[in-house]
Amino acid sequence: MSIEEILEFMDDTLDKAMQVPFSNKKSLVDVEKMRELVDEIRLNMPNEVKQARKLVQDRKTIVDEARGEADVIIKKAEERAKQLASQQEVTKLAQQRANEIMASAQAKSKELRSTTNDYIDNTLSKVEELLSHDLVNIKKARSALKANK
Repeated sequence: MSIEEILEFMDDTLDKAMQVPFSNKKSLVDVEKMRELVDEIRLNMPNEVKQARKLVQDRKTIVDEARGEADVIIKKAEERAKQLASQQEVTKLAQQRANEIMASAQAKSKELRSTTNDYIDNTLSKVEELLSHDLVNIKKARSALKANK
């Protein structure tokens, strides 16, 4: 069943629930059935929500990998610079190259972080729109439920 159908079924179940005498409009419902329906709603959550959660988890991995690559590049540059330190002119060139590599690694890392953040933000925005739509439907269902009390 879709989320809409499940919510409609829950609404019908609440409408048909037996009222407890002298309890100010409280009703008896099958708690297990309601929990099953809630679990089914969770299972039917849009794929975008699941993807957004995965993206948030993957973001850290991507950033850590970029940092690791940058560290490896920097370490290689530093090792190379140490090998060439014996000659003054060669040492200058090695330092320039190390700085270029470091700047390049930092730029790549920054670009990767920016691209990742943009992608995650875009996906989370789509998920937010979907959830907002579902929240409006839930509020309507609750309002209808309250009106039927």
